Amino acid sequence: MGKDKLRRFAEIETFANVYQLEEGKPLKGKWAAAHFKNSKPIVLELACGKGEYSVNLARLFPDKNFIGIDYKGNRIWRGAKTAIEDGIDNVAFLRIQIENLLDYFGEGEVDEIWITFPDPQPQISREKKRLTFPAFLNKYKHILKPGGRVNLKTDNDQLYAYTCEKVEESGLKVFKNTDHLYTSELVDDVLSIKTYYEKKYLLHDKNINYIQFSFE
Repeated sequence: MGKDKLRRFAEIETFANVYQLEEGKPLKGKWAAAHFKNSKPIVLELACGKGEYSVNLARLFPDKNFIGIDYKGNRIWRGAKTAIEDGIDNVAFLRIQIENLLDYFGEGEVDEIWITFPDPQPQISREKKRLTFPAFLNKYKHILKPGGRVNLKTDNDQLYAYTCEKVEESGLKVFKNTDHLYTSELVDDVLSIKTYYEKKYLLHDKNINYIQFSFE
């Protein structure tokens, strides 16, 4: 592990807005009250990477609480440090494996979920690792409030098509859907937020796919 990664791992140990592994379990069912000290809605960003979506959503919506989730601490470091430096106190970060979500969030605790440019896991043998695989969708349904929405933003056409297929098979309600976001009428301040990876994809003229759905 490089010196920069070691330094970042050491530094996030001191960040009050980062919970790692077992540290987050006691907050299950009470993130708003125990960490944010309020009763505002909870929004998750899964596979948050450097946390650009979480941080920028927190800037746009001070009336909501945001939690960026990823397993790579050196990436989380960037978003957490930016939030601390800029005094953004309605965003926190959780370093866990996403398949363990139910150990960290209670039934109906979450208002909305964002999945931003996750690893598409293209090999069929890795299908169960895709963040819109039915087992993951069932976890999201459990922790979302009734009517809570899931947003997927991806450059990967295969993952987008796969997600649309699973959403249709499950009879889920679709609110927004496009395979060319930036030529659609859907673009707004929220969907215009660009992650580090999205900027790289756009430089190569990649189309960006987006779908928003709920379980009822």
